Amino acid sequence: MVWKLQKEMAAHKIAHATYQGPSVVKEIVYGISIGLFAGGLWKMHQWNNQRRTREFYDLLEKGEISVVVEDE
Repeated sequence: MVWKLQKEMAAHKIAHATYQGPSVVKEIVYGISIGLFAGGLWKMHQWNNQRRTREFYDLLEKGEISVVVEDE
């Protein structure tokens, strides 16, 4: 009898998780964070391409490289 009473009392102390739905503020923060991260990666990619293009045209202007195939 005592065991049954303790079991019933313990059952009332258990907190049940309830679904509250998505948090709008969290979703906005996550979206902005992911967007900034992806945008930063894309910008670094663009800067790398710009640097390589600038180096190519600098070497072409100096005459160190040529786009014309040399005849043998």
